[in-house]
Amino acid sequence: MPTPEQVRYRDAGVDIDEADRAVSSIKKLARRTFTRGVLTDIGSFGASYRLAGFRQPVLVSSADGVGTKLKIAFLTGRHDTVGEDLVNHCVNDIAVQGAVPLFFLDYFAVGKLDAAVAAAVVSGIARGCRQNGCALIGGETAEMPGMYAPSEYDLAGFIVGAAERSELLTGKRVREGDALLALPSTGLHTNGYSLARKLLFEVAGYGPRTLLPEVGATVGDALLEVHRSYLRPIRALMAAGLLRGAAHITGGGITDNTPRMLPIGLAVSIDTASWRIPPLFEVLRRVGNIPDDDYRRTFNLGAGMIFAVPSRAAARAETVLGRLGEAPFRIGTVIAHKRRRPRVEYQ
Repeated sequence: MPTPEQVRYRDAGVDIDEADRAVSSIKKLARRTFTRGVLTDIGSFGASYRLAGFRQPVLVSSADGVGTKLKIAFLTGRHDTVGEDLVNHCVNDIAVQGAVPLFFLDYFAVGKLDAAVAAAVVSGIARGCRQNGCALIGGETAEMPGMYAPSEYDLAGFIVGAAERSELLTGKRVREGDALLALPSTGLHTNGYSLARKLLFEVAGYGPRTLLPEVGATVGDALLEVHRSYLRPIRALMAAGLLRGAAHITGGGITDNTPRMLPIGLAVSIDTASWRIPPLFEVLRRVGNIPDDDYRRTFNLGAGMIFAVPSRAAARAETVLGRLGEAPFRIGTVIAHKRRRPRVEYQ
């Protein structure tokens, strides 16, 4: 029997040397995010973190992805922002429950690994972690030939935070008559990209470099605008004793996300005249002739975060937010939920 030809892992599409180069870059980026609670270095089989500073700590965790916003990164060749999107999205999801972020893990999966692209993605993750005081404590880089289209990848994030049990935001404190304050979004954030891509690239025939005069930016730049973090304003309102509930406006828009901060028996009335919807969303509406209900459930429409605060303290809450450079607007009111009526009513 003839001696078989030698077949290496690289012949199956996995380049261990390229993986080593990627991991070397990732280690340097991750170490810059380490906080005092981190007990293990990157490369351990598991990551260890020492929880301290809480009397009755409650761990709050979340996992998410960037969705088809990644397709814009592939089109433009810009990979250093989607990681920051990922971190901020996850941070916001636990911050609305009263938690501060402790540590973050990422999952980066690709068909053929390019160490430079991986490093660019993780640079965004590391930047987001540093800005939110969160340690990039570990993760996984997986090279899986045949699983993804050439030059494409998937990205997911996992976050763990902590809160004092007495300070958890569960919605139980929200009351009828509470004022709703909204903070502006920075574009689409990480939601609605499947529809946005269809409208701009297929229906309108635009490319990533097409200038949108109404927006003052190219399609690529507008769609890659980073999903912002709302951690600082949330913590400021909590410190002032003003925050009763918070809703991160992600997939499902105001319609589906605002009720997530409400107890049973309450609803919200949204004043559609209280803010100006940013031009990018109006471009999308015009191109697709999108009906109102779909429009409101697909996009954040310029309201990325909504707070419930006592009506008598709404002006004080606006002052607290204004000191942070925020521009809140009163988007509505908490009302009693009437039978057979939606939990979000638009006026």
